Amino acid sequence: MCGIAGIVNADDAMPVRAETLKGMCDVLAHRGPDDEGFFIEGNVGIGMRRLSIIDLHTGHQPIANEDGRIRIVFNGEIYNFNELRRELEQKGHEFSTNSDTEAIVHAYEEYGDDCVHHLNGMFSFAIWDGRARKLLLARDRLGIKPLYYYQNARAFVFGSEIKSILESGQVSKEVDPQALDLYLAFEYVPSPHSMFKGIKKLPPGHLLVLRDGQASISQYWELA
Repeated sequence: MCGIAGIVNADDAMPVRAETLKGMCDVLAHRGPDDEGFFIEGNVGIGMRRLSIIDLHTGHQPIANEDGRIRIVFNGEIYNFNELRRELEQKGHEFSTNSDTEAIVHAYEEYGDDCVHHLNGMFSFAIWDGRARKLLLARDRLGIKPLYYYQNARAFVFGSEIKSILESGQVSKEVDPQALDLYLAFEYVPSPHSMFKGIKKLPPGHLLVLRDGQASISQYWELA
């Protein structure tokens, strides 16, 4: 179990504060006691807390592609990553770790957003593509790994848990009346709602793309 978090400030001239990103990750320490890592590029910051399972020594995140322009923070496990790695190496991709996380980076390089169709596993991840100035969030088909997000006029923030988003300082702790009604009716809060107003849960089998301040959500898989 790991935890991921990040923030994209709407103003390109407003750099992400390292202490803000670290605080968003610190509240996820129970999810990843073994390691922490951060990447900040101007108004964009992603970070994570890691529980080491695969490639304990070189699997430090965020992991980048060969030229460092694409970076990922990842929570989960990719069951077919050995097969995927061999496929990508045959296409010319060079790996520097034995981590399943790096396989996703190169799959994104090769297939773009369609990389999710090549993944068999349980996961939530965030990819920052510095070339396209684009953030990609994804959640596994069954929603085993959680991922929440929030957007206002100042910033877009995401995290594995709601507490990480609250730690960003962007959100007021206001209960969502509709979510409360749903909880009282079903004894749980279904996607895309959460108990806090404005904080959304990315549904299982969905992608979110943030570009030029606009977030778009699409479904890449559904139970037939």
